[in-house]
Amino acid sequence: MLLHVPPAPAPALRSVLTALGSPTAVQEARTPSLRAAQGPATPELPLPVHVLDRITPTGEWVTRLAGWRFLIRCGDRAVAAAETMLTPDGWAFSHFFEGPYIAATERALRQAEEAATQPYQARLLSVPKLYMLTLWLHGDCSADGASGSLAATDLLVPLAPAPPGVAAHRPHGVADLLPVLTLRMAPAPLLGSPA
Repeated sequence: MLLHVPPAPAPALRSVLTALGSPTAVQEARTPSLRAAQGPATPELPLPVHVLDRITPTGEWVTRLAGWRFLIRCGDRAVAAAETMLTPDGWAFSHFFEGPYIAATERALRQAEEAATQPYQARLLSVPKLYMLTLWLHGDCSADGASGSLAATDLLVPLAPAPPGVAAHRPHGVADLLPVLTLRMAPAPLLGSPA
């Protein structure tokens, strides 16, 4: 297997299992597909979710771990996802959700597994300023999934829906995609006042 999924912290997994076992948490979730699911629901494919915090003046992307995301599978398909977050007391369940990124994540993971020519560690990278989520294929499989920064050899696979002009579900080298995204995230120049 060329695609490695890092192990989630045990308390994060326990918090998701507890939420799945709570009829109140499931029924109050804004996830009709999870509420309507028949049979047992299980958390799978834990992925660390990193958020782009800022870009330094030298162009380095600074990321931070925001949580762990688990796809919630019922039968043969993922019906929702569960997000966990780090609190002062440790890892805790945050919320269930559904939407296009669930299927897009499954598709990107499947495509990466089929196309990978070298081992990668799977992560997610969120770029809030562009409303963008990518599958981050990190080249160091032995790295701690909760830490680390983008490496020049890493690949980013934008998930659908991707921002206009960015091809979804196509792997992009970090060196190729980051300059494009950096340009898009730059503040718009102030226009002079009309004469």
